[in-house]
Amino acid sequence: MSGVVVHAARVVVPMTAPPIADGAVAVRDGRILHVGDRTWVVDQLSANGVPFTERRWRGALLPGLVNAHTHLQYTGMASVGRGQYAGFEDWAAAFNTDYAQPHDWAAEAAAGARASLASGVTSVADVVTDIEAATALEDHGLGGIAYWEVMDWENAAWQEHGRDQVLGELARIPTAPGAGLSPHAPYSLEVAPLLELPDIVRQRGLRLHLHLGEAAFEGERTALEPVPGLDGVVGVGHGADWHLANVPSFRAMRALGFGASATSFVDRLGVLGPDCHIAHGVYMTAADRALLRARGTAVALCPRSNAVIGLDPPPVADYLREGSPIAIGTDSLSSSPSLDLMADVTALHRIARAQGYRGHDLHERLLAAATLGGAHAMGLAVGPDRTGHLAVGARADLAVFDVDARTVPDALAELVEDGSGRAVATIVRGRVRALDGAVVEPSTPHESRPSDRSSDPSPDPSSDHPSGRSPDLSSRPSSAHLEEPA
Repeated sequence: MSGVVVHAARVVVPMTAPPIADGAVAVRDGRILHVGDRTWVVDQLSANGVPFTERRWRGALLPGLVNAHTHLQYTGMASVGRGQYAGFEDWAAAFNTDYAQPHDWAAEAAAGARASLASGVTSVADVVTDIEAATALEDHGLGGIAYWEVMDWENAAWQEHGRDQVLGELARIPTAPGAGLSPHAPYSLEVAPLLELPDIVRQRGLRLHLHLGEAAFEGERTALEPVPGLDGVVGVGHGADWHLANVPSFRAMRALGFGASATSFVDRLGVLGPDCHIAHGVYMTAADRALLRARGTAVALCPRSNAVIGLDPPPVADYLREGSPIAIGTDSLSSSPSLDLMADVTALHRIARAQGYRGHDLHERLLAAATLGGAHAMGLAVGPDRTGHLAVGARADLAVFDVDARTVPDALAELVEDGSGRAVATIVRGRVRALDGAVVEPSTPHESRPSDRSSDPSPDPSSDHPSGRSPDLSSRPSSAHLEEPA
């Protein structure tokens, strides 16, 4: 055995095991070979006569971050994301104006991929609206899934030619690192496509991802007055039996006076499931959140995007108290200040405390949401190419963050409460892909950089911080030509 690199740090956070002070991760051929106390890892290799080099990092070593919801192609729309809006409709008007301008979607998605790497992200749930942007993950060696976005199909057009068109488009989405479909939202697709799209995905063993509970319109409502012609129909105004009225769409259901939430609507159509995760989940009742848990559907929370658009904060305290599976997404630069996922972790910490969450586990659970939670949401936490946690045999996707604290609790608190801009290095499949905000192209040899160390245990980890250029995180994405239903 040869080619082993030991990555050591003051704090190693495996996610599926307790954090380790003075820990290390041994990597060989893009896979994790050992995880544990640094002395133990080094002794294991030495006892078996395995040659290795050691890299001593200052700070905390985590699994690579998983951005569970973004649109990399909107990285060039940062001027929209720098605004502040009065709600979904107000933001959508600004978005649509910019979207209609000329864009090089491939170049903008590439910039988003580089910004993701620079901030410690190694896997991405990337929603793709224009086919030119579909190869960004593959081109930059990122893990995750490219989800082809499907929207604005009415029943008749879908049955006439929509299904065939989407099948043709799906065939153009690269299968590496992964492919899926994103039925945009329950109000932008009618019933026929919402019924068929999950079947198309499931027949191929792919994944689903949709926006849900993002707009206030999607929340549960009650009818204000009787609905003419529907007297006596069970569920009018509140219940879930809207399907008895044979409604053609979510909009039509609401026009008829049914108050069922968008979550119960798509659940009745069979969209939710363990092969599906949703984005936002802001306007959700306790019953809606229970539906997600019952179906095994995770939610990617995007708090900074919600704030820019002018929406309510997500009910993160409720999700945590109820044990709902959560992940974290940046959304896009069209609705958020950056692609730095740790900034959303910090925002969620602030929101959870403001909503009354007092658990002492908040730091650990939010870090887990940004890593293992995102991998779980996309089905990447298990199997031969698993990621999101540091365990033997898993893919060697790592992220290093510069924190000053020397105790484990203090390091986790510092990272969660003020982790933005602290990414020191991003390692994908065992290769260093970013150092201090500068992306290292796959063809660039990094093994010979001065900060690589031999197996000599003597150097002080705090002195081993590799030098590099300052980060350029000027990119980030969100939704597509949308408007909130009136």
